[in-house]
Amino acid sequence: MDDSDHFQSGGFPTPSRPLTGLTLLAVEDSRFAFEAFRLLALHSGARLRRADSLTAAERHLAIYRPSAIIVDLGLPDGDGTRLIAKLHHAIPRIGIILGTSGDDAADDAVRAAGADGFLAKPVRSLATFQELILSLLPGGCRPLEPRVVNDEEIRPDTLTYHEDLAHIAELLRQSPEGRGLDYVAQFLTSIARSAGDLPLLSAGEALTIARMQQRACLDQVARITDLLRDRIDGRSALQRGI
Repeated sequence: MDDSDHFQSGGFPTPSRPLTGLTLLAVEDSRFAFEAFRLLALHSGARLRRADSLTAAERHLAIYRPSAIIVDLGLPDGDGTRLIAKLHHAIPRIGIILGTSGDDAADDAVRAAGADGFLAKPVRSLATFQELILSLLPGGCRPLEPRVVNDEEIRPDTLTYHEDLAHIAELLRQSPEGRGLDYVAQFLTSIARSAGDLPLLSAGEALTIARMQQRACLDQVARITDLLRDRIDGRSALQRGI
């Protein structure tokens, strides 16, 4: 099934919903980051699907070809630039390929792999999100009337952030080593930066440095575990009305 036909049953773009008729695929492991993309797509009129790994994305793309794809770079089973490069050289090519990362410096790597653009996390500006995708669409797929510029900022539900934290806690309970800790550090720093959680961001960066220097990481892991426990237990208490 080919979702790249912009004017299927999804309807036509309008000034207030300029991405109506488009189907987007977000290859994103973070529930918190995906919730932001979901809200951005919702307010833009686009449909959105999710794949949480390279493997899941390959399964999806074997069946559907979306109008646009947004690929996170730090995925549990590899670097998103691998998928971007593969999609860039595929025939037929997906119309719009975007990379996304919490690391602004990743822009060059994303474009070198063949992406058409880059979204730096956190992606909060609805206007910026719409403008980037619209700028890459063929002229006939854009709204015929002037677009209503919406300066709204998207704020994902913090519940999804805590779901990500619980996932990290589970990974640490499984005693990851080597690349497992590398993934934890990358995932943690990315979501903490997006959420503005500075203590957790600092702890994730400390783990990243320890891994780069090939040092023991027991202290860093213990610190992260304590911070996760505080946040998860605090959320649970709030839900119980304590």
